Amino acid sequence: MSSFQLLLFLISAVIFYLFFKQLFSSSYPKRGVDFEAKKEDAQIGGVTEANKTFSQPKPQLSRIEQLLYMADEAIEKKDYTEADKALSSANIIEPENQDILLKYGYVLLMLERLEDAKEVYEELLKLNESEDMAHVSLANILHKLGSDEEAKRHHLRAIELDSSYAPHYFNYANTLYDLDEKEEALEYYKKALALDSSLDEAKNMIAKLS
Repeated sequence: MSSFQLLLFLISAVIFYLFFKQLFSSSYPKRGVDFEAKKEDAQIGGVTEANKTFSQPKPQLSRIEQLLYMADEAIEKKDYTEADKALSSANIIEPENQDILLKYGYVLLMLERLEDAKEVYEELLKLNESEDMAHVSLANILHKLGSDEEAKRHHLRAIELDSSYAPHYFNYANTLYDLDEKEEALEYYKKALALDSSLDEAKNMIAKLS
């Protein structure tokens, strides 16, 4: 064997040695372990990469939330008949829900169902006597039904509960004006305007009565 042939033999032996060493070593990729995540949140295909987004399912509304949403939409459209349907159903499910009762009373008032609205506000006040909006709404209904002294008591209670709310004074002034108690009505129109200078209706009534 010549020196050149010996050199080729040695080179070939080294190459075969390195090949079989790599073939049987643990670092050679095997089936089923071709990919190993380098981070805890790494996944094949990059599904958790920052540039990938996934929509989240919308939270499911409860039946009460659905009914209140329907009622609010109907009220916004002034479709009080549809609002009545939604709120009456909601009231059956949660008869002591004060928010439902307050809205329901308003809708019944808009439908001119005064006796029904009166019952709703009375029920609300049994649950929460300090609800000033229920007092003033009931006062307006009682005035329309001819129970004026009772209406006055509820107006004054609403003012007592929230003395900084101008519409309470204005509503009471309107009731007094209707009852021909114009001097006292003027006093309450002035109080309403003092609290809210944007009440043009109060300005007009003050000018009319002054």
